[in-house]
Amino acid sequence: MAVVTGRPGAEIAPMLGLEPRLEVWGLHGAERLYPGGRRELERGPVPTMEKLDELREQLKHDSLGGLFEDKANGVVMHWRGVPPQKAKLIEKRTRALFEPLAQMDGLRLLEFEAGLELRVGRNKGGAVEAILAETKTHGPVAYLGDDLTDEAAFRAVNAVGPRGLSALVRRARRETTAQIWMRPPAELREFLERWARAVEG
Repeated sequence: MAVVTGRPGAEIAPMLGLEPRLEVWGLHGAERLYPGGRRELERGPVPTMEKLDELREQLKHDSLGGLFEDKANGVVMHWRGVPPQKAKLIEKRTRALFEPLAQMDGLRLLEFEAGLELRVGRNKGGAVEAILAETKTHGPVAYLGDDLTDEAAFRAVNAVGPRGLSALVRRARRETTAQIWMRPPAELREFLERWARAVEG
């Protein structure tokens, strides 16, 4: 996920040692690290979190044939690179396990390329909306992304009107709500250079 705004000082991330430091948003928007080091992580109701813990333990012992990823706010099943027939079986088994739990308070099912995530917390669109609401910026804003999970953020940026720009950045075009498509690395590099010159005035 990348959000680019017209605010000066929006370089990259605190881990690079640049000043002024920026916020870092992770876990599709559910995690927020402030410049001073304070960390926020969205959590669901206690019964929901307990059910997630139970599911984690289950998947550690039986990953349904896929690749299990344990996140602070959810569980993820991947099947990228798996032969198509096996991938369909993993997806079927994962949906059978995840979809009923997604009805619990606070849990959501997130689909991405070659995987499913059962999670707590806002998505990337919610993160973009929070950033825009808090900064109250009236300048240009752009969001660049490549995954299906970026579609919520594209829609959030599109909603701000003419000053918003959403860009799909990937080698192959796909159906998207993004306004433009860029092929990395050359077109992406050119866009970032032009954006930096425009912000500097």
